[in-house]
Amino acid sequence: MFGIKISLFSSAKTLETKIDSFHDKVIDAAMTFHKSISIYLEEGRSEDFKKNNKQLRQIEHDADQLRRDIENRLYAQNLIPDLRADVLELVENLDKVINRFDEVSYQFYIERPEIPSIYHARILTLVGQVTECAENMSIASRSFFRNFSSVRDFSQKVYFLEHETDLSSGHLKESIFDSDMPLANKLQLSTLLDEIENIADLAEDCVDELLIFTIKRDI
Repeated sequence: MFGIKISLFSSAKTLETKIDSFHDKVIDAAMTFHKSISIYLEEGRSEDFKKNNKQLRQIEHDADQLRRDIENRLYAQNLIPDLRADVLELVENLDKVINRFDEVSYQFYIERPEIPSIYHARILTLVGQVTECAENMSIASRSFFRNFSSVRDFSQKVYFLEHETDLSSGHLKESIFDSDMPLANKLQLSTLLDEIENIADLAEDCVDELLIFTIKRDI
C-alpha cells in the first residue's frame, strides 16, 4: 500500500517550494522552542530569552503567511483538486503545532515561573522529546508529498515519542507534587508541563489524519 513513490508536484513547482518551506518552518520552530526553554532555565527572562522568543514569533508569522499563500494557490490555480481538501487540512494541522511552540514560549515569558534547578534536566528531556516528535511529524508530512512509502515509518516515531512525553511529564509532575514547593508553584509548573506535552499530542493528531490521507491517496 505504501510503496509507491510519486510526487504531487509534477506541474506545480512554486507550490512545491512553498510547502517545502512550510515544513522547514515546523523544524525551525521546534529547534527555536528548544533553545528558548534552555535559555529560560539557564538565565530566566533574560535579553537572550527575549530575543529568542521574538525569533520564534517571527517564524510563526512567516509560517502563517506561507499557509495563506499555499491555500490561495491551491484554490486559484485549481491544483491537485482530488487531494486539495486533505492538503489544506494537513497544512492547517502543521500550523497549529507551530503556533503552540510560539504560545508556550510566550507563556514562559509572561508567567516567569520559578523552576528549581533540580528539575531543569528533566524538563529539557521532555522538551527534547516534544521537539523531536514535531520534527518527525514534519518529515512524515513532507514524505506525503514526495515519497509516501516513508510516511508510516516517521509516523510510528511520532507515536513512540508522544508516549514518551506522557511518561516524562507524568513522572515529573509526581516529583513536583511530592516536593515542598508552595502549592501555587506546583500548579503553575504542572500547567506549563501540560502545555509542553500538548504539542506532542497535536503532532500525534496530525499524523493520525496524515495516515488516513495517505491511504486515500494510494487508493
